[in-house]
Amino acid sequence: MPADKAGSGPGLVGLARALSKLGICSRTQAWALIDDGVVEVNGQICRDPDYAIHPESAQIRIQGKTIGAQKRVYLALNKPRGLVTTRQDEKGRATVYDCFSDTELPFLTPVGRLDQASEGLLLFTNDSKWSAIITDPATHMDKLYHIQIGLLPDAEFLARLMSGIHVDNELLQVKAVRELRRGGRNAWIEVTLDEGKNRHLRRLLKAAGAEVLRLIRIAIGPLTLGDLAKGKWRHLTATEVRLLSRPGTATD
Repeated sequence: MPADKAGSGPGLVGLARALSKLGICSRTQAWALIDDGVVEVNGQICRDPDYAIHPESAQIRIQGKTIGAQKRVYLALNKPRGLVTTRQDEKGRATVYDCFSDTELPFLTPVGRLDQASEGLLLFTNDSKWSAIITDPATHMDKLYHIQIGLLPDAEFLARLMSGIHVDNELLQVKAVRELRRGGRNAWIEVTLDEGKNRHLRRLLKAAGAEVLRLIRIAIGPLTLGDLAKGKWRHLTATEVRLLSRPGTATD
C-alpha cells in the first residue's frame, strides 16, 4: 500500500497512532502488528505505521478480524505496594496489570504513574483524550497523598516543603501540607500536589531530610480512593468521568 504522509489532511493520523487512539493496543504493539503484515486498511495489507487514515471511517482488519473503536472504559485501582506501573517488566517484576488478570477488559493504559513502592489511587482508560486532560500539567489537577515519614515534623519542616527545595536543578514544592498524626518516632502528613515531576515527593522529602516509610495517593481531583480494597478495581461512574474532565470538555 502506498504510504501517505501522516497528518497530511484534517482528521488524518498515522495507522499506529490510530490503533492506539481507537483503544485497540499500544502504539508499540501497533508497530509490531503492522510490521508482521497482519493489519489491513480498506482491504489491503499495510506495512507502514505512518500511513495516514481517518480512524473513525477507515475499514481496519487485524489478523482477518474487522475492528473498530472500543467502548470507552474508565477504571480506578487501589494499587498495592510492590507492583510496577507497566504492562511488561524486563526484570520480571509483578505489574499493576496482574490486578486485571482473568478479566475481559480491552487494552487499557494507566493515567499517570505510581512508583513501585507507592500505593493508592491509580486510573486506567482507553480514552487517550480523557487521559491527556488529567495528566496535562496545564490542568493543575490536585492530587492528595498521605505519607508516613521517619521524623516528627515541625512548622519549619512543613514550610520548607511549601516554599520548595531545588533538587537536580528542579524546584520541587507542594501546594499544601499538614500533619495528620504522629507517634513516638514518625508521623503521617497530608500533601497536595498540582504538578507531578518524576518521583516528586520522594525526592523532595529526601532533600528535606525525611525518610518516606509509606506513600499513598488518596485522591485525584474530586475522585477519592474511598473504601476500595487494596488490589481491587472498579469502573468509574459517568459523573466521575465527567468531573475529572476539564469544564467544557466533552468525553466520548
